[in-house]
Amino acid sequence: MGKGTVNKLTNSINEELFTFAEYDEEEAKRGGYSNYSYWRSTWKVFIQNKLAVFLLTLMCALLVFTIIQPYLPNQKIPTEIHINPDTKLPLSNNPPDSEFWFGTNSIGQDLWSRIWSGSRTSLLIGITVGIWEAIIGITIGAMWGYIRWLDRPITEIYNILSNIPQTIILVLMTYIMKPGLSTMIIAMGLTSWIEMARFVRNLTVIIRDREYNLASKCLGTPTRRIITKNLLPYLVSVIMLSVALSIPQTIGYEVFLTYIGLGLPVSIPSLGNLINEGRLLMMVPSQRYQLIFPSIIISLITISFYMMGNVFSDAADPKNHV
Repeated sequence: MGKGTVNKLTNSINEELFTFAEYDEEEAKRGGYSNYSYWRSTWKVFIQNKLAVFLLTLMCALLVFTIIQPYLPNQKIPTEIHINPDTKLPLSNNPPDSEFWFGTNSIGQDLWSRIWSGSRTSLLIGITVGIWEAIIGITIGAMWGYIRWLDRPITEIYNILSNIPQTIILVLMTYIMKPGLSTMIIAMGLTSWIEMARFVRNLTVIIRDREYNLASKCLGTPTRRIITKNLLPYLVSVIMLSVALSIPQTIGYEVFLTYIGLGLPVSIPSLGNLINEGRLLMMVPSQRYQLIFPSIIISLITISFYMMGNVFSDAADPKNHV
């Protein structure tokens, strides 16, 4: 076949079968655009678990109710002592009825209002310490794992602090400082970040020498940006699980300190105080409600955060994203 014949055939094919498109700069930019969002994808995976969604809804409702409960009508003051109009004595150990939905305690205080006031106190302690643990633990842990010259001094500090039982530190802090809400938060936050920092450090060491991190470092990317953009996103799932579990753990420490007599003063209702008071009456069948009701609330909080933390950890794992 001659060259002229080939050119004629090519021209006829181009004219009959193809239409040349004009260049559009906006369309070209749009062609390289992706609407993928890591957090949106994480949320889609999370809501596929119906139990986790139910527990999340339950916790949101519980948080909202504990905040607005004092402003609802016909609510009693948690520290008010109610008097029996007939005997003029405190209405102590009154079983649940239409007026006192959860009954009264041994000195005539309304257990319903004390439980929600105690839930506010315990959740405030748990969430505050959890946020503190996340901020300090993640910051120190990422620097500890990535900046090599910091490894030895921080390791020595960790070895010293980790060898002191946390219970002893909590007890000493509550003895040194005046008992109160701020004392409890400071005592727990003083050492709560240590395990988080070690955990983040170990994970950072595993991925810090991967090729993309070495390439970023060779290109002059600042250390702060490498940590925040290259390292921490890979650790979101395990970090969120640790933070979710630290909240019920902190509430558990508050209950323990109250149990040994070093918790919040009786004038500040907390789940620890309520459980400690109910524990003394658990052998009296007619008064067990004083232990059962606060135990149900703290169990709901603990189980919910544990389950949601596990599900969110799996949802945040990039392997589960499409």
